[in-house]
Amino acid sequence: MPALYDVKDLAASYDGTQLVFAMRAPDDPDLDEDEQPTWNLWLFDTTTDMLTRLIESDVVAEEGHDVAPRFLPDGRIVFASTRQRRSKAILLDEGKPQFSHLDEDRDAPATALHVMDPDGSNITQITFNQSSDMYPAVLGDGRIVYSRWDNIAGMDRVALYSVRPDGREQALFYGPRSADSLSDDFDVDFMSPLELPDGRVFALLRSTNGAPTGALPVSIDTTNFVDNDTPVFSAAGLLGPAQELLITGVELSDSIPLAGRYASIAPLFDGTDRLLVSWSQCRLTDGTLIGPCTEANREAGMTEAAPLYGVWVHDLAADTQQPIVVPEEGEAFVEAVVLESRQSPDFLPDGVPGLDLDADLVDAGVGVLNIRSVYDIDGTPAVDIEALADPAQTVAADRPARYLRLVKAVSMADDDVVDIDNTAFGRSQAQLMREVLGYAPIAPDGSVQVQVPANVAFTISVVDADGKRISPRHENWLQLRPGEVRQCVGCHDGDSAAGHGRPDAQPPSGYAGAALDGSPFPNTDPTLFANAGETMAEVDARINGIAAPSVDLRFSDIWTDPALRAPDPDETAAYADLSTVPPVAGGCTTGWSAACRIVVNYEASVHPVWNVDRQILDVDGVTVLADRTCNTCHSPLDPAGVLQVPAANLDLADGISADEADHFKSYRELLFPDSEQTIIDGALQDLLVQATDGAGNPLFQVDDDGQLILDEMGEPIPVLIPVDVAPPARTAGALASDAFFAPFAAGGSHDGYLSASELKLISEWLDVGAQYYNNPFDVPP
Repeated sequence: MPALYDVKDLAASYDGTQLVFAMRAPDDPDLDEDEQPTWNLWLFDTTTDMLTRLIESDVVAEEGHDVAPRFLPDGRIVFASTRQRRSKAILLDEGKPQFSHLDEDRDAPATALHVMDPDGSNITQITFNQSSDMYPAVLGDGRIVYSRWDNIAGMDRVALYSVRPDGREQALFYGPRSADSLSDDFDVDFMSPLELPDGRVFALLRSTNGAPTGALPVSIDTTNFVDNDTPVFSAAGLLGPAQELLITGVELSDSIPLAGRYASIAPLFDGTDRLLVSWSQCRLTDGTLIGPCTEANREAGMTEAAPLYGVWVHDLAADTQQPIVVPEEGEAFVEAVVLESRQSPDFLPDGVPGLDLDADLVDAGVGVLNIRSVYDIDGTPAVDIEALADPAQTVAADRPARYLRLVKAVSMADDDVVDIDNTAFGRSQAQLMREVLGYAPIAPDGSVQVQVPANVAFTISVVDADGKRISPRHENWLQLRPGEVRQCVGCHDGDSAAGHGRPDAQPPSGYAGAALDGSPFPNTDPTLFANAGETMAEVDARINGIAAPSVDLRFSDIWTDPALRAPDPDETAAYADLSTVPPVAGGCTTGWSAACRIVVNYEASVHPVWNVDRQILDVDGVTVLADRTCNTCHSPLDPAGVLQVPAANLDLADGISADEADHFKSYRELLFPDSEQTIIDGALQDLLVQATDGAGNPLFQVDDDGQLILDEMGEPIPVLIPVDVAPPARTAGALASDAFFAPFAAGGSHDGYLSASELKLISEWLDVGAQYYNNPFDVPP
């Protein structure tokens, strides 16, 4: 008997003559798991009766699993793949080996969307999510709609996104807040989208809680809604729901669905409002026999049998269903499509350098992020933007938002590439590992325009003058293609019901920008003339060029009119000023490029700060007036080697932690709860105090009968407990770590002890998650 190949993800061409699908050869028992056949894309042409693998080369075909193909209007193929072609090239640029990165659960290689020519050439990765992008389909306007697994920091939802075929304009499309739209008891994922003949978008809603095979088919009014009960801004006032059951009587629940289960749906584009469906009737079993879903059988304790899918035609208008292929036990038809001619979607051309893309940006491998104002929250200014932008009313020190931090995901490899323990992540794995791409100054009106490396997953943070994040962590991966300019209105309140992340869903900007007459912003340098409606960042970019980020915090007041007052003083927190080795390649401190990365590993970058010699010497250069070296006071031994309690019970001295051999003890002291210590009999021991009850009464030891236990003097024995010491730093970020930073503030006990560059380093390390390592390839084997 010939080997049976697996086939899935069927899609027809628009002229109805070709069928593209994914096919995989059977496992070979003589091969290791990583050597087994991959899913490949195949094409069947009905006019020639020929079956052809799209990628001819065995080497190229086996670079990853290729699935879920769909035809684009120009004949190219969009598909999901673990090959991650461009992401692998960027890994080489970062000095890492090539590998297909795992999803953010670190369970399996993530799939990204790719596009290729019909002959399998010109394979181009167009999405860069850190978990999987799946099930692409083409909308009538030429955009690609697909299912995206958002799993940053354990978010774990699958919503719909859209993107152009060249990867530009990637954006949320529908469903980020609709996971519970069916039931409060379980959430759903939005899978396998496609556009119906009437323009509505169809999706299969699958339970996230392990419900049996099958899905709930729904149609969605994505024209007017971004979520089930959230209209786009132009449709404000509509109440929804946006979702509607495509087939009446169907349900998705933990109980037995009496209406049966659906595995796939394909519309017929013949004007009849009919669907080709893969459906299984409800079946019950007693473990031996299979019977229908009757009340009697359910009362008899019969449970749901495995679905048995056949192919049916469902007439939506008449609400009737007729069999096409009735399955027999042992086989199931879970996908079906019709080869029929239908109207092709609109064609969206790829961007062309020098035409609609800036050729210099393309050559530099960057795109541009243009934020209208970080002070604009869901279309409403959170502050008086005009007052902040006016140098006569506000100095730089009084503006809360000073820099935009660009944070990049670190790709996680499987154990065959690099085997690391969970301790490599440190106190928390929530953020996995992160790199910082750089910083851009925020203009006085809150606007930003900055270059960003293309083809990487990144997020943004708004930080203050000290480099501390003042915004919540941005929990969506953004991407830019080379030469792409992404326009953002502003920021979003996570508790707001307003649409965000989809350009036509969110409210328009509440910030008008420059005056309509094009005059300069009030009281600013007159050479920085503005066009009507421009932001300050747009004016700066038009006159001085689009700025590249910097690995340092660098502020220079270009806006204040010197005839009005003296410009605000320059501010710098530069890695070149560190006494320790900076966490960035040397060339990046003098000139930024798309390959620059700030990689903060605790042992190499943060711990050495505690050892920097901070002695203050007299004029003779010998006499020590004061010693501000961190681990002089924050150590169990003073400079003479005499035992002491570390200052503030914070031990920053060298050495491995007694609690975790993979960590320095200083790391654990900073981020983990501890106990107050004291010196007893010449040794450091935990300080013990008498425990009290909820009313503050002292507690004493009692026996099993509740009677006091007395010592040899006949006195009750106190219950002694250690005194907890809260860690001074938090993985939530620098602002949440006030116990650490407060002594270094102006007037604090440690004012001036650490430099601005050192405090910036520690702030960004805490803000990205306080990981022990932020490069898995730096972890010792």
